[in-house]
Amino acid sequence: MLISKDKDPIGAALLDFFQSKEDTPIAVKMDIADEDVLPPSYFFRSYDECPELEQLALQQARGKILDVGAGAGSHSLYLQEQGLDITAIDVSPHSVDVMQQRGIKHVELIDFYDYQGGSFDTLLLLMNGIGLVQNLDGFEQFFAHARTLLSADGQIILDSSDLIYMFEAEDGSYVIDLSSKYHGEVTFNLSYKDIVGKPFDWLYVAEELLQDAAEANGFNCEIIKQGPHYDYLAKLTVKDQ
Repeated sequence: MLISKDKDPIGAALLDFFQSKEDTPIAVKMDIADEDVLPPSYFFRSYDECPELEQLALQQARGKILDVGAGAGSHSLYLQEQGLDITAIDVSPHSVDVMQQRGIKHVELIDFYDYQGGSFDTLLLLMNGIGLVQNLDGFEQFFAHARTLLSADGQIILDSSDLIYMFEAEDGSYVIDLSSKYHGEVTFNLSYKDIVGKPFDWLYVAEELLQDAAEANGFNCEIIKQGPHYDYLAKLTVKDQ
């Protein structure tokens, strides 16, 4: 679902930073954590400023690439500068404006599930882009649509993290309500200045659950590298029929 400009706090923040270097932070509220802030400048990092997992993900990208939820387009811009064929999509109109102004050649304002732009060798979902599935039940729809966008030997490159650390008690045990929803299914409320976005659901998925979902939907899942804090980078490919 596309975001309207008056409900687009991230996009508005990115546009302000791009045009005037204003780095007023985005207020981030999550239902399982205290309020936090996110500076727009974080979305404009160079390759050298990216964490190791993101750098490795960009190194893994090949062929014709679709950057899903591309934001300010920093990953797309880097890959384009490397001579790769990159298409960037996002549901934020302001973010799309920023990407176009930054010189990314192929940018579209569209929801991933509505996109039918051809066959890609790499689907790139960074900064926990896989969160768009919203919950564990959303993987079936995601993998079904991803199949329609992947070339015969295409790959999905994504990063995510396990939020289990947010439930750690002082004694090192984890306090989780097993009768409740999966602990990585969260709801975000974002705001920037006087712009308040609509609440949205997002998923952070542990690597073993990602592997289970991939297996159930006919995909291989390889963990390329684990990060320093419950995070990881994964590559998914369609299983041989």
